[in-house]
Amino acid sequence: MRRGVVALDRDGTLNVERHYLADPAQVELIDGAAEGLRHLRELGLELLVITNQSGLGRGYFTEQTLARVHDRLRECLDAAGVELSGIYVCPHVPADGCQCRKPGTALLARAARERSFDPREAFVIGDKASDVQMGRRAGSTTFLVRTGYGASVAAGGDVDADFIVEDLREAARVIEGLLASGGPVGTVGQRSACNGR
Repeated sequence: MRRGVVALDRDGTLNVERHYLADPAQVELIDGAAEGLRHLRELGLELLVITNQSGLGRGYFTEQTLARVHDRLRECLDAAGVELSGIYVCPHVPADGCQCRKPGTALLARAARERSFDPREAFVIGDKASDVQMGRRAGSTTFLVRTGYGASVAAGGDVDADFIVEDLREAARVIEGLLASGGPVGTVGQRSACNGR
């Protein structure tokens, strides 16, 4: 097993929240997201996306449509000098009771098997309580960003994240400090057409 993986939520964390995003033209990086992700890559960390996409299960869009959205997301990130190692999707609605829908840990476990890392040595970043809960259940170090729904989640006071930060830029700075100090992992640019710097 190796150290050095960041598991990221998609909507509200990387890209601007859209209700059931199905149009690639509406993919827009959150301001500062690309800068934060570049910083994480410069630290030698691998970047993965784990996302609930119940719009598939609800029939709001198809797998082909979702693939086009993710192609556009990758284009935006590539233009900003950021590479993703994988995107893991739960297509189910909450009533399905699957283990892959966050806060379930099945997708993180699958990513860990495929990418050979220990979830207890990973960082999980998202804007919802379900992101944090997934990371906590897996033993990861968790971050709640105040982008997307994060500000309202933080204001509710019922999320048990290891760190609450403004955005991915601040998350990257905190992670750099944790790596430099040797813990507590597992215990606690230029503007493109996609924006997000």
